[in-house]
Amino acid sequence: MIDTDTDTTIDLQLLLRHPKSTDGHQVNSLIERCKPLDTNSTYCNLLQCLHFADTCMLAEDEEDGSLLGFISAYRKPAEPSTLFVWQVAIDKRARGEGLARTLLNTLLDADACAGVTHLETTITADNAPSWGLFESLARSQGTGQGERHLLFDQQRHFNGDSSSEILYRIALG
Repeated sequence: MIDTDTDTTIDLQLLLRHPKSTDGHQVNSLIERCKPLDTNSTYCNLLQCLHFADTCMLAEDEEDGSLLGFISAYRKPAEPSTLFVWQVAIDKRARGEGLARTLLNTLLDADACAGVTHLETTITADNAPSWGLFESLARSQGTGQGERHLLFDQQRHFNGDSSSEILYRIALG
């Protein structure tokens, strides 16, 4: 899921890299700033930055060291040729410049994603920025159009507390 707010951007010099465990707290703070993303616990983000570092990517402002973008992802244990993208968070200062797409492409080119043939993510029906990002990826790196299936139903899985999540699956070309 990607945040939906937009804002004016400024010129930034970014370092794109895999996270370290010490980035977990900054990742947590970034996600908290990127409503409507679900906020995970700091501990969860620490584990993502430690256990899944090779399949996560972040963008750091080289000038002040602040975290401006983060993608959390993992290879599905039962289907290691599929990369599941959990969250995409972009700070307001870096929105509208293609950072999410750059992070995603950099991640897909990483050694840890060698052999990945499919990408999956879940997106709520009303999240236009996420649909735009992943549909664009399907057109440029995939086989055209991704597949959509309801994965988590608003009532059955979330007891009405969250919107339904649609699984979007892209066959990478």
